[in-house]
Amino acid sequence: MIVAGWIVMVLVAYVSKWISRLVVINDTNPLEAMLVGIVLGAIARNVGLVPQKWEHYLKKFETPLLWGIMLLGAGFTVKVARELPLSLVVILISMLAGFFFVYFLARRIGLPDKLSALLAVGTTICGGTAIAITSPLIKAKEEETGYSVSTIVIAAFILLVTLPILGNLLGLSQTSFGVWAGTSVHNTPQTIGTGYIFGEEAGQVATVVKLTRNMFMILVALLVSLWFGAKEAGKSKLGKKAILKAFPWVLFGYIGMAVCAVKGFFTPEGISFFKDAGKFLILMGMVGIGFGTDFRAVKKFGFKPLVVGILGAVVVTCVSLIMVKLLHLV
Repeated sequence: MIVAGWIVMVLVAYVSKWISRLVVINDTNPLEAMLVGIVLGAIARNVGLVPQKWEHYLKKFETPLLWGIMLLGAGFTVKVARELPLSLVVILISMLAGFFFVYFLARRIGLPDKLSALLAVGTTICGGTAIAITSPLIKAKEEETGYSVSTIVIAAFILLVTLPILGNLLGLSQTSFGVWAGTSVHNTPQTIGTGYIFGEEAGQVATVVKLTRNMFMILVALLVSLWFGAKEAGKSKLGKKAILKAFPWVLFGYIGMAVCAVKGFFTPEGISFFKDAGKFLILMGMVGIGFGTDFRAVKKFGFKPLVVGILGAVVVTCVSLIMVKLLHLV
């Protein structure tokens, strides 16, 4: 069934590429296949076209995404590396602003303490992964984890669709948009997809910035864990297993490919092949994310967490955009 799930993702990915090529404006194709892929997957899931027994296998999109991210390292350039120091400033400020805004807003409107913390972590660090790591550390309830993950997935979907449009309306450069997407969008796959929808260079910048942002996941999980441990006068432990699960190991693969590209180990044809293969694997992942986006979760979990998640995303994107402009990241 896993193989069948992969075949479905491949087929929908090819259909997405075909649909994106049908739209031609000024001899260009403005409709990106990644956007088409995630929308097709979400439509199929939410109108009942996906058999229930297939859902588990169609959600196994992590593997093509991880391989795709690593292969995209072949397109790394020195110019992308130059943006990292200033990007760290944007990451830190947007993370702090987003975390405290989401947490205190959630508490203000009456959401439980631990649910508020999970929403804050998911909005500012790495979406579902950060929630999955933090949840057991603060002993959150299963339904609180479900609330948080569902909210973050839907909010990230909204950003993936809207940010490229806003980027064009605001006249952002490839670099500016890449930093903006890398510091604003929740989950790694959606972040990379958002960047590449805007453009090749924006995708590279968004990938590097997001992987850098993910490095803070262990630290934030530990701090939140200690915070709740102190509040409950109990012991909160970040074990080896949690650290290994949280660490973004794909970063090493990306760096390895980037070093090989910068050192000239790949021919131009090889770089082109790796980039095309990586983008197709990411496209497969976008389809998988679409299949996993269940808008019915809003009805099940209520609107309060979603409102907090969307408002939190707005704050993070606004703070990030302001910082990008102030630091003249062009």
